Amino acid sequence: MNMGYLYAVLAYVMWGLLPIYWKLYQEIGAGEILAHRIIWSVVFVMILLTFAKRWSKLKVAVPDLKSKLAVAMCSVLITANWLIYIWAVQNDRILEASLGYYINPLVNVFLGVFLLGERLSKLQWTAIALAGVGVLIMTVSYGQFPWVSITLALSFALYGYTKKKVQVDPIVGLSLETLIVLPFAVLYLVLVEQGGQAMQVLSGWKLAGLTLAGVATALPLLFFAEGVKRLPLSVMGSIQYMSPTISLLLGVLVYGEEFTTIEMMSFGLIWSALVLYSLQMVKKKKVVVTTPVTTTTT
Repeated sequence: MNMGYLYAVLAYVMWGLLPIYWKLYQEIGAGEILAHRIIWSVVFVMILLTFAKRWSKLKVAVPDLKSKLAVAMCSVLITANWLIYIWAVQNDRILEASLGYYINPLVNVFLGVFLLGERLSKLQWTAIALAGVGVLIMTVSYGQFPWVSITLALSFALYGYTKKKVQVDPIVGLSLETLIVLPFAVLYLVLVEQGGQAMQVLSGWKLAGLTLAGVATALPLLFFAEGVKRLPLSVMGSIQYMSPTISLLLGVLVYGEEFTTIEMMSFGLIWSALVLYSLQMVKKKKVVVTTPVTTTTT
């Protein structure tokens, strides 16, 4: 068996199951959970850097100002993504959050047009149009813009785009991104504690469990990185839908979030868009494979 499949499945299953972990901490705010996630992620990746002997890479990972700014932007984007996701889970909006990650690949295509000047095929334009109609239906039914879904999709898509600008080791990259926001996380916890909030309401085991936030953050990312090394991106793209599907099922079957006919229509349109997107990827791959290689002699 190709170990890449195992790593990819483990990564997306862990991401899909994260709502269970965040739901355990309903007593405290999303901001405090995020602060702990950042702090314990730093601790965990520092341990990994030590065992992997990659401290030297940390020092030379971003040699110029452009790279430093890109890493700083990655840090802001992924922090915002984490905060919104945790908030959505705590406020019984797991369906909206999962919708964001279904939309994410289509947002990537859209960004390719505006940021990279890429041209879309008819199938890709159709996929984006279907997704747009799905979001519009949800907007009308909710009576408000589904900002959770759109913000999660945009922040993660922009994070991926920015991260491509700086090719660094996954552990090193996560280390830098979390180190940048570490002072803000520590300051936030200090202010919360001075206000006499939050930590007092947690039992001992829950308090100890917060230290696992670093593992829950870094481990699936490392599995993902190992999967990417061994599998084509088209395969990773297919497997990625495990994560929002697991979250969707958790929201409906475990946490009792309502999945109405309107939401079924919206998700149905977006799922159809993803099918078209996948067909385009397969078609493109076949063209690349079947195109004859020509050689010239001089």
